[in-house]
Amino acid sequence: MATADRDCAGAGCTVGEWLALWLATKDALRPSTRQGYATHIRLYLIPQLGRILLHQLTSRDVNGLLAALASRPSPTGRRLSPATVVRIHATLRTALNAAVRARLIPVNPANGAELPHPRRPHPVVWTAGRTTRWQQAGERPAVAVWTEQQLAAFLVGVVQDDLYAAWWLAALRGLRRGELAGLRWTDVDLQAAELTVTQQRVHADGQVVAGPPKSTASCRVVVLDAETIRVLTRHRERQEELSVTAGTRWQDSGYMFTTATGAPLRPDYLTGRFRRLVAASGLPPIRLHDLRHGAATLAPAAHTDLKVVQAMLGHASIVLTDDTYVSVLPEVAHQAARETARLVLNAASALGRPLGD
Repeated sequence: MATADRDCAGAGCTVGEWLALWLATKDALRPSTRQGYATHIRLYLIPQLGRILLHQLTSRDVNGLLAALASRPSPTGRRLSPATVVRIHATLRTALNAAVRARLIPVNPANGAELPHPRRPHPVVWTAGRTTRWQQAGERPAVAVWTEQQLAAFLVGVVQDDLYAAWWLAALRGLRRGELAGLRWTDVDLQAAELTVTQQRVHADGQVVAGPPKSTASCRVVVLDAETIRVLTRHRERQEELSVTAGTRWQDSGYMFTTATGAPLRPDYLTGRFRRLVAASGLPPIRLHDLRHGAATLAPAAHTDLKVVQAMLGHASIVLTDDTYVSVLPEVAHQAARETARLVLNAASALGRPLGD
């Protein structure tokens, strides 16, 4: 870094040196963002472009990097997804924009690159047909959500689980994994029937750190219904029972979801526990994050305005809520089909020319 700081003032700075210097000066990054940048630089950008002099880097070099990333397996042996390639390019472009602002290079060679077009997977509902194919052939969608009957069956089966309230909040209120892990009792007002998402706990550099939510829109107030208040009240009573049992070993961390001794939970523990509960339930598989997708699907089926769903999930854009998170439950789709046909049939009858006779 010291070498980069000295040499980047002249023409001897390499791309690798600049990337190291740029990352070292990014003091305000979220821990997860910093880890993502560092991983991209270490595993992909420096091995491919690190030795090239910064002022000699060309668009051809950048396109060569992207072609190599798309065709070669990652260090873990798996083919990189188009979305990952786009994120790696975004890291490079951001770093080179800083080099342009520092007047080390006149233009950014990463601009106008030939990027792949990732397709964002759209969640699908575990219908009877999809469930049968999963049972018979193991076929499963990339992103799937349960029907309301499947979700109810899961919740009934885990009602005695110590983290039942976490699964409830994820499934009905759409909280993210890191938001669940970061939720504190001071963020909840049961009298006002609200909770406020003010922080999340995420993995960064092998540690779990608390930080701000994913985006500005993610800092939000989530309204609670009477059943959710009952669930949270019961969870607090259970936690008080745990503190009595733990005695002097109890750590008064203030977090809502904790270990048996009061320490906050790791986000990956929530993922693993949920996966084991789903496997034991016999229901078609979903990920913990798919409960959030399911919450976005159930709310419109309950005639909730999409703008309200957007606020509940903490999305900056209603387009993201509609295009990515909301699926149509089969019952809702069938009802819409019946009502549409009824409109046409009624109109035909009013003309004295009934259809279907």
